[in-house]
Amino acid sequence: MEEKPSAGIRPHLDKLTLGVTRILETSPGVSDVTLVEKEPADRHAIISWEQKNACILPEDLKNFYLMTDGFQMTWSVKIDDTPVPLGSMVINSISKLCRLGGSSMYTVPNAPSLADLEDDTDEEGNEDKPDKPHFDSRSLIFELDPCNGNGKVCLVYKHTKPVVSPDTEIWFLDRALYWHFLTKTFTAYYRLLITHLGLPQWQYAFTSYGVSPQAKQWFNMYKPITINTTLLSEEADSFVNKLDPNKVFKSKNKTPVMKKKQPSQPAGVQKSNTNMPSTKTSSLAGNSSRK
Repeated sequence: MEEKPSAGIRPHLDKLTLGVTRILETSPGVSDVTLVEKEPADRHAIISWEQKNACILPEDLKNFYLMTDGFQMTWSVKIDDTPVPLGSMVINSISKLCRLGGSSMYTVPNAPSLADLEDDTDEEGNEDKPDKPHFDSRSLIFELDPCNGNGKVCLVYKHTKPVVSPDTEIWFLDRALYWHFLTKTFTAYYRLLITHLGLPQWQYAFTSYGVSPQAKQWFNMYKPITINTTLLSEEADSFVNKLDPNKVFKSKNKTPVMKKKQPSQPAGVQKSNTNMPSTKTSSLAGNSSRK
């Protein structure tokens, strides 16, 4: 009875990955591309989550959980024949979709919470930039992706006035607790996650300060499928080495020895060929003198 669900999930997961597994497996140096199969979330678990948090999940995220209870894909790079973990694509399950800012950061009584760190100095600034989320009761924030400790991707309900509005947005919270807008819908964020191949710190490409120089090296080797990475090209050529993965991960074979032998052989043949007419003419001259 347990084999049927896993067999039914596999086609859905293949469609969810948008063919990224094949792209990674054919990339030079990439190894150990693993996709964790997860059963669909129970509809009762989704309803209980909504009742517990007094909000309704977005329709696209709810449909995602009804196909698979979370998402996890990882891949490694072989360096000196040892796989080193590099790419990671994670979306928390419905049980780990926990709220941020609701409790204290420490267990000490009267300890400061995230709401105490709220800064209202730049609140409601420009019309070009959307209003930032708040850690207090003005917003509901849930963690979608822990980003391997480099920050948090969050599902944000920004309007909780009398009743929580069903409108949500996806924001990135960096390690300095600054907010960066990513997308308006979960579907758009999921496409960003897949097309950026889960590269380290890819979320920082959508911030004003960009990714770190080390992460830019990996971006140069395994470029995202998307083309809208203009922030990565700014000032990148000045200090980032451009590496060719075909040369970095090229297997060592004895082609240089063959290259050294090949030019020497035709050179000898050419010399012998050039000497042939002179010997022939000399022989002919000798024969004529004998006659």
